[in-house]
Amino acid sequence: MNCADCKSKDCYEGKDCFNGRGDPRPHLDEQDLHMLRTAAQIESEYYLKATRLEEIIEFAKRMEYQTLGVAFCVGLADEAKVIVEILGKHFTVHSVCCKAGGLNKQELGLSQIHSDRRESTCNPVGQARLLADAGTQLNLIVGLCIGHDILFTKHSAAPVTTFVVKDRVLAHNPLGAITSGYHRKNRF
Repeated sequence: MNCADCKSKDCYEGKDCFNGRGDPRPHLDEQDLHMLRTAAQIESEYYLKATRLEEIIEFAKRMEYQTLGVAFCVGLADEAKVIVEILGKHFTVHSVCCKAGGLNKQELGLSQIHSDRRESTCNPVGQARLLADAGTQLNLIVGLCIGHDILFTKHSAAPVTTFVVKDRVLAHNPLGAITSGYHRKNRF
């Protein structure tokens, strides 16, 4: 299986190259179907018209979510504050910083950026637990580190969408490594 190499993308026109093995219908519950319908509505109504943040707001409203969570990186605290303010116009919003709990990296045997001082580790599992305790119905990731985003998603009680992907080199635009010929040629 390597859909990335497919030249025709016949699936767009309804061809099933996998003989039904990818059919989601036996695995979808009512909540999944509602989410799938809502996603299709947002795509069809707002295609090339709405930003990702606007789409998230509309999606959450149509899903009848009232309480959202924002799990953010301390390095994007300013951006998270603005995101929470915007979302707060429509929902109850709880936010939790990646360093919540102040756990010492040395106590957990983790690598440090600066070995000559104490560093708190990111705490994605704690972020997920705290947002679950707050009763969030949808959680947004705002710039969590690679691996931390995965752990947060794994442990989140609520569905998760990524709003910001961390990329310190490319101003949080990881696709820039692919769309920039310079980066693609010189780094990969």
